[in-house]
Amino acid sequence: MWILPLLGLLAGAFIGSTLTYEVPPTYIKYMSIAVLASLDSVLGGVRALLENDFDSTVLLSGFFTNALLAALLAYLGDRLGVDLYLAAVFVFGVRLFQNLANIRHGLLSQLRNNKQEK
Repeated sequence: MWILPLLGLLAGAFIGSTLTYEVPPTYIKYMSIAVLASLDSVLGGVRALLENDFDSTVLLSGFFTNALLAALLAYLGDRLGVDLYLAAVFVFGVRLFQNLANIRHGLLSQLRNNKQEK
């Protein structure tokens, strides 16, 4: 079950490192938010898998809702002349670290349980 996501990650990393595409400077804010939203969704999905609470509908709806809200904040901030995208960057950054900490804790707990069973 974990092989397919790993293959997708490797294929994406390979394609991303071989193809060169320069993002126009006006879209860099939006691109950074899109990357953070996708990483947040992926790490949230991994955390949910470890907690046996994964739901693909929740993953996809969360990804698109987060990305849309973050893009709207960035656009509104551009129109008002305020860097509102930083709010989304902060929130996604905090969530990334929280999800990563939960993943690490879950993996360590599984390793400890496997050691105790042996």
